[in-house]
Amino acid sequence: MSEARVRYERQGTTAVVTLDNPATRNSLGPELKDGLAAAIAQVKVDPEVRAVVLAGANGAFCAGGDLRGIASAGQLESDGMRARMHATHAILRELLMLDRPVIAAVDGAAYGAGFSLALAADFVLVTPRARFCMVFMRMGLVPDCGATYTLPRVVGAQRARELFLSAREVGAAEALSLGIAMEQHEQPALLPRALALAESFAGASPLAVSLVKRITLDPGALERALEDEANGQALCFQTTPHRQAVQRFFDKQPLAFQWPTHKE
Repeated sequence: MSEARVRYERQGTTAVVTLDNPATRNSLGPELKDGLAAAIAQVKVDPEVRAVVLAGANGAFCAGGDLRGIASAGQLESDGMRARMHATHAILRELLMLDRPVIAAVDGAAYGAGFSLALAADFVLVTPRARFCMVFMRMGLVPDCGATYTLPRVVGAQRARELFLSAREVGAAEALSLGIAMEQHEQPALLPRALALAESFAGASPLAVSLVKRITLDPGALERALEDEANGQALCFQTTPHRQAVQRFFDKQPLAFQWPTHKE
């Protein structure tokens, strides 16, 4: 496991998985993805783990994809990009279909793939400074990491499309009202509350918990969404708008796509 990027700790019957790469605000670079995959694999083989808490260190949950990696990936042909997306999606699939409850403790930014990662949890707890954004449209891309499956199931199709197409930021209060977040807590209370929820499953039937998760998922719809995301991303990565957006980002220039601010 990439211990420097993902910390795995056991607290009672809870596995605490912490994304910890301050240099990138916990972006999903190769080391962090490897560490996350290893943590999920460790949970799956440990029957004493009854729940998982997923958190981010250093005042951020996960700032999204690794933009430098995304820029270099833009040189890949469509098949190579599709394979890259399949590898990332394999990790998110394992998290979504894990037979133990997953509680995301979100403090700070959950952007792009970080938002998708939070949506892969069964319960999302936030602090007042939590911020969610499906930022993909700003970069000329489609949502990925399962977001096209998870977000419409949480907020409905119309609101999901609005969040996808606007690429606007959602604060903690709105996340609560939309059902993206279940509870809000001040930062010092966030992890203790997540741990308390997780530890409550020590007294639950593992089989019943597993069956509830399985029954409420739609694996066929998930697989179709992941495949459509991979195909869509492979196409978008080859386009001029995406490449220009990446260059603008690195040049610290305003991005070409900006959702208009609502005025009363």
